[in-house]
Amino acid sequence: MTPQQIRFLQSDTAVQTLGELALTQQNHLQLATKLRKTYTPDQVNALLETIRLRQKAAKKFSHAADMLFTATALEQSSSEAVARYRSHRFAKINPQQIVDLCCSIGSDALPLTQFAHVTGIDLDYARLKIAQHNHTVYGRASHFHPLQADLLDLPPFPTDALFFDPARRDERGKRIFSVESYRPPLSLIEKWRKLAPAAAVKISPGVDYREIPPTAEAEFISVNGEVKECVLWYGDLRTSPQQRATLLPSGDTLTSEQNRSSPRPITSPGAYLYEPDGAVIRAHLIQPLGVQLNANQIDPDIAYLTSDQLITTPFATPFAVQDRFPFQLKRLRAYLRERKIGRLELKKRGSPLDLDQLHQQLKPKGPNKATVFLTRINATPSVIIAQRLP
Repeated sequence: MTPQQIRFLQSDTAVQTLGELALTQQNHLQLATKLRKTYTPDQVNALLETIRLRQKAAKKFSHAADMLFTATALEQSSSEAVARYRSHRFAKINPQQIVDLCCSIGSDALPLTQFAHVTGIDLDYARLKIAQHNHTVYGRASHFHPLQADLLDLPPFPTDALFFDPARRDERGKRIFSVESYRPPLSLIEKWRKLAPAAAVKISPGVDYREIPPTAEAEFISVNGEVKECVLWYGDLRTSPQQRATLLPSGDTLTSEQNRSSPRPITSPGAYLYEPDGAVIRAHLIQPLGVQLNANQIDPDIAYLTSDQLITTPFATPFAVQDRFPFQLKRLRAYLRERKIGRLELKKRGSPLDLDQLHQQLKPKGPNKATVFLTRINATPSVIIAQRLP
């Protein structure tokens, strides 16, 4: 997206055309043919891309129909719900000035501008223009102040709080896994923290735990069961625990400070099997959850919990265990055939098997359904047959 395209998209003519395109049922080729009669190729591309990205962004933003995006920025941006959740912790320290490092299209700053002035810094001039536009859409342009700069060269300056969202993909779109390979690297925050009492950094939830700074609280956030991000909280924004798992939209949270006791033993599957939420798994909070549920792991390296008593929890999905046995393809196929189980939900943890290939090999037939876990029970490759509970 070029600055020229952004200015065009903000024009009255383009706004009207985008409104009309949003209501049409024509396909991409039909729209392109129609638009080329009026607009230049660059303008046509900008209009079509904007319609596509707005449709995609509708799941993340309540005002997506009027916002501007780039494809890569939209992919990396947090949803409105996650950004709003994070902003509540900022609001508790009552900051007057916040600096948003690598602000991109401004989505993370949107809820922060409700209670503070935010300086959004980014190297990409076009993204800063988009960020300004998006804050105008939400009626908060007066609280957002763009600054174009290279963070590797810009000297840090004092502020009440920081938010940092480094790029986690390279120029070819390939994922970057090490925090010191982020652009800019995570260590950049240390220079800014000397002049700010509070800071937060958004990183990948797949981060190597050895790379999480000991000075930060790591909060893993999932939305409707899907892990979305990890936030590192520093200084005044940090609470006491080292790790936290938070589920949205409910806001339920589990920390490493809760349910402290001696480690739970390893036991064979009982009447119930619990599959913890991904945020709990990524936050390494299986043991605290086990204490809460009076449940044990079935293997020291497997994140399934089991117990003989069913306890309702937002942090795990319960299953009623029907059977278990060491894994053998022939035995599993016969088991399913005898019980006329044709509707399978296959899950695995600690198994090298390809689930799609396994489903083809099993050739399940019949009206009954079950969940089949491919996992390890105390180091033995095993199958657990279960029924998902409400």
